[in-house]
Amino acid sequence: MPPLPRATTEYAVSPLAGKRIVLGVTGGIAAYKAIEISRRLVDAGAYVVPIMTEAAQHFVGTTTLSALASEPVHTDLWHNPTTPIPHTKVGQGADLILVAPATAKLLAAYRMGYSHDLLTNTLIATRAPVLICPAMHTEMWEHQSVVDNLDVLRSRGVNVVEPESGRLAGGDDGAGRLAAPESIVAAAARILAPQDLAGIEVIVSAGGTREPIDAVRVIANRSSGKQGYEVAAEAAARGANVTLISTVSLPVPAGATVVAVETANEMQAAIEERSASADVIVMAAAVADFRPVAAVAKKIKKHSGVPEIVLESTPDILKGLGAAKPVGQVLVGFAAETDDLVGNAQAKLIRKHLDLIVANNVGLPEVGFAHDTNAVTLLRPDAEPVEIDLAAKRDVARAVINTIVDIRAATQTGKD
Repeated sequence: MPPLPRATTEYAVSPLAGKRIVLGVTGGIAAYKAIEISRRLVDAGAYVVPIMTEAAQHFVGTTTLSALASEPVHTDLWHNPTTPIPHTKVGQGADLILVAPATAKLLAAYRMGYSHDLLTNTLIATRAPVLICPAMHTEMWEHQSVVDNLDVLRSRGVNVVEPESGRLAGGDDGAGRLAAPESIVAAAARILAPQDLAGIEVIVSAGGTREPIDAVRVIANRSSGKQGYEVAAEAAARGANVTLISTVSLPVPAGATVVAVETANEMQAAIEERSASADVIVMAAAVADFRPVAAVAKKIKKHSGVPEIVLESTPDILKGLGAAKPVGQVLVGFAAETDDLVGNAQAKLIRKHLDLIVANNVGLPEVGFAHDTNAVTLLRPDAEPVEIDLAAKRDVARAVINTIVDIRAATQTGKD
């Protein structure tokens, strides 16, 4: 068999790639986290233009941020050798303005239009979307003036990543800690992601089902649900209305609604209740193939000897969805294999009437299950297989969603 086509930027490119992001850093103890935010943005392919206020420089040196951003730190309005009007140049050229951390002073100045330094001038002189990430002590975060300022900024279309609760400077504990860098970068990606699934109803299943043997034991599998959650997160970021039917407890992706289930029967009922109105169904869950014919209500005691457990097949949810698939609905399955990856996946693709199957060899290192990475092959009935090399599961999810968008576009073209 000839080598499979490999996915590069066409399939898995981050929405941050090639974007010009102004990273504003203000004077709070959380300013040190801006270093990690900058690194993550650059790693995702963004061009990061850093601005530090005078107060920020008391917490983090300009040399450090300059080294990890895409150009040297900008600090004031008057000493820029490249332009006499840095605030308009920086603001007009930005795809996104991101302020992390944003202090109470910054929020007040931005709300009032008080442009007293380079960062506030840039915020007022841009038409780019703005994302602010407040960080301050709990008493300040809960002060009515801060609450009012945020309400006004939100009403003007400013995006906000609220702070977390946890340990603060000085040993205090409460709300006000800057959100995690990965959460902030994910929010930036959501803002810049294409809205090519806007208004689309998407169902994603995730995790492995658990079939009870007795009151304590279950038949289960090693699925962590991470890949399904990343698919849900990517779909939601691109405007879809996402219902995530899950057997695991992971952070809920922004914009998704979770329906908790445990068994194959419960998952089948939850999906079939919603399937007729869905535009896209992604069955990323690892549904058990077998279950005990009868579960024992109490714990089976060891001294009773080795029990005889009679198994029966669970419902084939994916096959049922394929048989009843409405015209125009996109149905996606997953195939975890250990040998003959493409052959087994192609057979499942045809047998279950799928539009796309995502196949991975779970016998390879760092692939699937509990890992944060995956390597998959995407197969469609009418196209050559596409291989996605080992990558973060969010990148794999992006490739899956990109392919779904392509399938939907081809379907619409066919209707026209």
